[in-house]
Amino acid sequence: MPPKRSVPLPEYVVSDEAAAYIADALMNLALQFEAVHLAQIRRYHQSFAQERAGDPQPGPSGKRRRSKSR
Repeated sequence: MPPKRSVPLPEYVVSDEAAAYIADALMNLALQFEAVHLAQIRRYHQSFAQERAGDPQPGPSGKRRRSKSR
């Protein structure tokens, strides 16, 4: 069993209401970022999945990327 790590408490304290507002603001920021950059995020995930499957796609120069072999 891994040893338990104590989580340090933050040096500041916020109210429940403030924590809810901050969480809401961060979620809205994340959703806006995703909406703006969705095409880039999808390209990244697709290329990552294809690399894991061993099917490299052409890179920006048009040349195929080589898979790293171990």
